[in-house]
Amino acid sequence: MAKTRTRGLRATYSRVVPGASGRVLVVDDNKVIRQLIKVNLELEGFEVVTANDGVECLDIVHDVCPDVITLDVVMPRLDGFATAVQLRADPRTRHLPLAIVSACTQYEVEAGIETAVDAFLAKPFEPAELVRVVRRLVERKDRRERKGAPAGRGRE
Repeated sequence: MAKTRTRGLRATYSRVVPGASGRVLVVDDNKVIRQLIKVNLELEGFEVVTANDGVECLDIVHDVCPDVITLDVVMPRLDGFATAVQLRADPRTRHLPLAIVSACTQYEVEAGIETAVDAFLAKPFEPAELVRVVRRLVERKDRRERKGAPAGRGRE
């Protein structure tokens, strides 16, 4: 018998976790990678919400209100770059910091720069480096918001 996925959206996406260092939306089609990223960020005080691909990311991003989004590149339905393009095109998400977590080939880096991605983290990654990248993006977003400027490098 084949397994079916019956996961629906949960109402807890926009809840505030007291003492959290920030909210991260982790987008990756690989369940193991999603869980690895989630656990490492939660251990450092981040609230983490996950999405299986770019389509799910775009479906929940406004409910989640993340401080940072991590994107895999190769995903079904909508890949990381197409997701980044759509996030940058939406005035509500245009300035969200985006980090590509992928193999980070030369093509991926060039395509990421084209779509105004803020950071790259090559798989396999060191958990400490993942935390540093995410923390840096959250801090940059916070600094820019205090100054009244948008957080990401998204195009106007």
